[in-house]
Amino acid sequence: MFFRRAYTKELTFDQRLEKVRQAGFTVVAQPGSRRVRISRAGCAVVLDLEDSAPKVVEPAGIEMNSEIGALTDGGYQKFFLTPSGKRKPALARDLTALHDFQEDLREALGEISLYNESLGTVSTFYLYDRVKDRDHGVAKRAWE
Repeated sequence: MFFRRAYTKELTFDQRLEKVRQAGFTVVAQPGSRRVRISRAGCAVVLDLEDSAPKVVEPAGIEMNSEIGALTDGGYQKFFLTPSGKRKPALARDLTALHDFQEDLREALGEISLYNESLGTVSTFYLYDRVKDRDHGVAKRAWE
């Protein structure tokens, strides 16, 4: 009886995009680069597929107008924040859709699914009000 180590086949750029399209995602190429915007059911992400492994350019989030709102934890509430500063409270249906989007995309791209990320939606940014400006010396007190 012989045991062989199974070798994984490295997918090319076009093979990855084809698998993503077959999984039901919409893939739109960004002009002038190898970046693609992948979206489905109101969620989107921008990936750079120049190397063999995809790199996240804009984190996954919900589509707000023409921007992608990244999930942000404010300590008191989760909300979606766009690069231009627009905010929208995160509802349960938004979090469920974002979690499903990320899991299905990870599977379609052939990436590893980590246990802690599979449990639930992970925030992109953490902006707690108690630690605001903590890296800039003594923070301004509430009574000042």
